Amino acid sequence: MSANDRPMGQQTKTSATHESAFLKACRREPVPHTPVWFMRQAGRSLPEYLKVREGIGMLDSCMMPELVAEITMQPVRRHKVDAAIYFSDIVVPLKAIGIDLDIKPGVGPVVADPIRTRADLARLRDLTPEDVSYVTEAVGLLIAELGATPLIGFAGAPFTLASYLVEGGPSRNHEHTKAMMYGDPELWADLLDRLADITGAFLKVQIEAGASAVQLFDSWVGALSPADYRRSVLPASAKVFDAVAPYGVPRIHFGVGTGELLGLMGEAGADVVGVDWRVPLDEAARRVGPGKALQGNLDPAVLFAPTAAVEQKTREVLDAAAGLEGHIFNLGHGVMPSMDPDALTRLVAHVHEQTAR
Repeated sequence: MSANDRPMGQQTKTSATHESAFLKACRREPVPHTPVWFMRQAGRSLPEYLKVREGIGMLDSCMMPELVAEITMQPVRRHKVDAAIYFSDIVVPLKAIGIDLDIKPGVGPVVADPIRTRADLARLRDLTPEDVSYVTEAVGLLIAELGATPLIGFAGAPFTLASYLVEGGPSRNHEHTKAMMYGDPELWADLLDRLADITGAFLKVQIEAGASAVQLFDSWVGALSPADYRRSVLPASAKVFDAVAPYGVPRIHFGVGTGELLGLMGEAGADVVGVDWRVPLDEAARRVGPGKALQGNLDPAVLFAPTAAVEQKTREVLDAAAGLEGHIFNLGHGVMPSMDPDALTRLVAHVHEQTAR
């Protein structure tokens, strides 16, 4: 690929973020210290977030570029993390193409008319950059302020999006989702394929606006067996990763309860596999295999313990990561709303101090 053919957003050796600890770790290169960022670091536990979001609905806030930029920057300023994560929600691209949904406080995304039949697929039209022009604007604002700090683009994976669309909202057992997956595999495959196109387009918008990496969240895929994942999910996730591969930015894949799926999630095309807190990183590396960096994986609940206990558990994570080709320190899931922000700030400083080379 020539320089003239290189897609916008592709990382070059002269880009401001190229030599950041975060991107070096993604590329499995030597780092000055283990980079740190936290899933759901933008919002939830920060008083400054609650202040700027007061009276503004979640989906509305995701469509206000200046507000998105401010919320995304807040944890970077406060915690000194090594990367920013774009503030959004996994259902934003679905809302952008006209799906009737809302995010209800204390519940999560709720879809007015679930997708259950082939005729319903017609409601899932292609996503265009114009549908999410506010994303392009917000990323532009962020790149100007972040400088050498990378911005991670954000999207929900096809399976998790499908589970919300089919169930109509969050589900503990995914009854309707699995009924479609097992009972009408052709419809299921077509649904996930269409969602893969939408998700790929959403990530492309963020990369072309300047995101340095992307993370695909598959929050609910831990509900599946490895055989079901390989047959019914992996092709769609791979399609998303293939769609953004030409940009040359690191691709991160994360799911909850995915210990048995780690190898398959890497096989889907991720450069970095996120690991929740249930599997030690050295064992996760064995399951994933060579050629991938890992991200994780301190249990978020540990942050409620005294500082000495947090440091002890952090050391266990760092020790398990000692032999990895590349490691990005993160929680094993997202920041909890009631978490003390100062505990996160101390954790970042501690990891940086303990791993400085």
